[in-house]
Amino acid sequence: MLIKTNSSILIPVDFSKQSLIAIEQSYNLAKYTNSKLIIMHASPNSNHEHDAELKEIVAKCIKESGQPAEALNLKGDIYELIDKKAEELNCALIVIGLDTQIRFRSFLGGNNVSKFLRHAPCPIITMRSIDNRNSCRNILMPIDLSAESREKVGVVVQLAQYYKADVRIVSVFNPSDEKYENKLLPYLNQVKKFIKDRGVNCTNKSIPSNNVVEAIISYANNNDCDLIVQMNHKDLSLGELFGGALSQKMVESSNIPVLSINPMKRESISSGIH
Repeated sequence: MLIKTNSSILIPVDFSKQSLIAIEQSYNLAKYTNSKLIIMHASPNSNHEHDAELKEIVAKCIKESGQPAEALNLKGDIYELIDKKAEELNCALIVIGLDTQIRFRSFLGGNNVSKFLRHAPCPIITMRSIDNRNSCRNILMPIDLSAESREKVGVVVQLAQYYKADVRIVSVFNPSDEKYENKLLPYLNQVKKFIKDRGVNCTNKSIPSNNVVEAIISYANNNDCDLIVQMNHKDLSLGELFGGALSQKMVESSNIPVLSINPMKRESISSGIH
């Protein structure tokens, strides 16, 4: 699995500081993937609200990124329209800046958060921090023993090659699950070898903890990571105990941008790791 090239990156904006920073932090990805930047705004009242501001943002995007950009001004709830428009436009990526004071806007409560992530037709980058992360030195890849988890390896390698970044593999396991731990280490070494064989510096770390999300975010911050890449299903699990809820918690809790990927809808796994 890879992020598509020669496509579009959809960036929903509500003119908050986070959403505007998300635009700027999409410039490098747009260059690397040769993508158009689509700045999307929606209002419940009109599809012409903030036309002037959007025009200014698009002009700034084109000037600063060197990539084509356009505005998409719609009537309706922006969050209800995101997945639909991303699919219609065959977007490679959705990038969303989230308010640091809330988890999601009111439309996304409870199960709707998980639904939004699961139904996205392409990977989603969510970011809460207003720190400038235009560069990417270290990419954190949490991994478990599930088949779905390894599907993100291709994307991680792709991004690491774009940014000339190092990859840090991490896996969290239940301290009392000795059987799972014994299976984990050789698998992590196999994944590390696969990545290093593609010219990317890589380390691996296993962490005993009962709090998966907290352990991963703490490791990411302590190791200068600029991006966390996760799957939305059966990822970051302690054995077989956890599902998509942890993906949601990661998005809600991380001060570091999170790239969430949905698993492929097919049985075969093409990452090259078995």
